Amino acid sequence: MLAFLCMPIQYVDRSTHRILTEEVYGHFALSLLYGDGLFSRIFGFFLLPLLARFQWFSLLYGYLQKRPKSKDNIAPFIAQYKIDASEFAKADFDSFNDFFTRKLKPSSRSVIEDPSRACLPADGRYLAYSAIDTSLPFLIKGQPFLLEAFLHNRVYARRFERGAMVIARLAPVDYHRFHFPFDGVPSKPKAIDGALYSVNPIALARRLSILWHNKRVITEIESEAFGTVLFVEVGATCVGTIHQTYTADTQAAKGDEKGYFSFGGSCIVLLFEKDRIELDADLVENTKRGFETYAHFGQSLGKAKRATNRASKQTNPQS
Repeated sequence: MLAFLCMPIQYVDRSTHRILTEEVYGHFALSLLYGDGLFSRIFGFFLLPLLARFQWFSLLYGYLQKRPKSKDNIAPFIAQYKIDASEFAKADFDSFNDFFTRKLKPSSRSVIEDPSRACLPADGRYLAYSAIDTSLPFLIKGQPFLLEAFLHNRVYARRFERGAMVIARLAPVDYHRFHFPFDGVPSKPKAIDGALYSVNPIALARRLSILWHNKRVITEIESEAFGTVLFVEVGATCVGTIHQTYTADTQAAKGDEKGYFSFGGSCIVLLFEKDRIELDADLVENTKRGFETYAHFGQSLGKAKRATNRASKQTNPQS
């Protein structure tokens, strides 16, 4: 094994409670660009800015995944990563990106019905933090999380300080559509331009600041049960576009589709105001132990602490 290759990524499978090792798409390239070895640091120093900051690589790669010839890669990809094709809403795809942005049969995922409970917004690997404290370093893998830098907004940062935060990482092998975690009225999306670094743990372990350097889109959701919640999509390497499919300023139901990512890894961050949600204990405990939790869209995220919606009374955040 080459010295610069990174340690395997382990996670807890929520359905079985087993600790599993992730088969990482593009593991060699990730290790080469984001690894801790001297060779990786030198190589990454010169190449990463070209790949991430100028975005030409992601745009080109995304374009190639939309070409008809790319459909030849679908069957080997499904076989290698043991993806359950019986869940697909359709059997034939026009390109690899068409497969990547696939819809699932409604019967393949069930949304928790309890109106006091939020559901997971996507299939993915979850980290869950009960409280963010911006007055002290908030540590993820030993690095401070800068809420104001992430939101690009001082008022937002103060408002969500000490609230709960959930990070959902979507690997290339996952279903890449995302959904509303509760009933609410979403605002128009607000885009923050940025780079397209990888959001894989291999990359974040070295540079957590990727989360506030990457391109991201913020939607404010007003909910009777959960108050004001920020739903943030974060782009990553090879993500051509973050697509929004919802209608702004119109009531959305829990489980409704909000949008989808084009080809690539990506992540979603949910931010709750203080004392608005009690996150499910297994998600929080696994995070404390240093593990992501793999789970499906529609499963329980947490329970509302109080049902009074005071979001509309808050000052409108301005940068």
